[in-house]
Amino acid sequence: MDLDMKQLAVAIRSIAEEKNLPEDSVKEVVEQALAAAYRRDYGDREQEIRVNMNLNTGDIDVYVTKEVVERVEHEAYQISLKEASARKKNVKAGDNIEIHERPENFGRVAAQTAKQVILQRLREAEREIVMAEYEDKIGTVINATVARVEGNIVRIDLGKAQGIMPRSEQIQGERYYPGQRLKVYLKDVERSFRGPQLVVSRGNKEFIEWLFRAEVPEMEGGAVEIKGIAREAGVRSKIAVASNVPGVDPVGTFVGGHGTRVNAVVSEVGEQEKIDIVVWADNAVDYITQALSPTKVSQVVVNEKDKKARVIVPEDQLSIAIGKAGQNVRLASKLTGYELDIEAEKTTATVTSSPEEESGNVKAIELPKKPKLKKKNELESSLLEAIEEHGE
Repeated sequence: MDLDMKQLAVAIRSIAEEKNLPEDSVKEVVEQALAAAYRRDYGDREQEIRVNMNLNTGDIDVYVTKEVVERVEHEAYQISLKEASARKKNVKAGDNIEIHERPENFGRVAAQTAKQVILQRLREAEREIVMAEYEDKIGTVINATVARVEGNIVRIDLGKAQGIMPRSEQIQGERYYPGQRLKVYLKDVERSFRGPQLVVSRGNKEFIEWLFRAEVPEMEGGAVEIKGIAREAGVRSKIAVASNVPGVDPVGTFVGGHGTRVNAVVSEVGEQEKIDIVVWADNAVDYITQALSPTKVSQVVVNEKDKKARVIVPEDQLSIAIGKAGQNVRLASKLTGYELDIEAEKTTATVTSSPEEESGNVKAIELPKKPKLKKKNELESSLLEAIEEHGE
């Protein structure tokens, strides 16, 4: 025979070990492939056929299910009552019985037809096992190793499977090389004709949240929580945090003593990424003011209907509010959910309410101003004037 069944039995064990698959799963796949080969060359496509393979001896037994009838019309599916009674006692018309068959040249046929089916089924079995194992890990951070870099795609070794990290999921400016160990966020498991694709990320906001979760045990107990994250990976992130326990400072909790907690996160995402931690507020004006930190805000005019806000800042704070290439205002807008329009404060004019504001859709709140510190020459002039007055 062209296909040595004993060698096939040995091969099954080797494949199971190499692919890290259960031996029974591989055996089942091979038996299904052999059943398909037998069905094609000896029977009919719709026949119900079961193949059993003995891994110790390599023997193969084929069982064909047939219906017991008084008069046979389709030999592939039916068996006469007389013949069935000779094979099995107490059988009656309408019953289904399994007929044991073992064609002499089945090994040669199987060798020709089963190879591709076996390989295909093995790939399918491997995919299903990978899917089952990693579907439970979607939405978590796992340790991984860079396998190779292919243009804009980084192949990641996750242990029993490989994942891909597209350009859009990478941290801007971060360099990857084979053998590099890093943490990745398992974003999704996509099914495709090439098998399951495990998509991982280091550039999404969920990755930042998981890193903080590992550093801030108070999150587990619910004392503090992250209310929102806006991120431009590798550049800057803004995180809104809140406390659920009176007296607990949420920002201080996330920063940690001497900045240990936030520094641990920064060391993972890269020193080039700045992380702003601000206090979340359910009031839109307060939230927008906090989100634009470190900008000093003079006034916020909120249009709740259109989810827009006009923010007025001192003239010397305008560039800080906008940020490099509009980064600060863009992230603050993402964080709060409001479209923000930054304007410089006019010292010679007052801000008048627009018809929109008078309609009640807009709230204008002027924040308390801090007293301006006098310049050195102004202080000296004031002191001289005071001395002269005192002398008179």
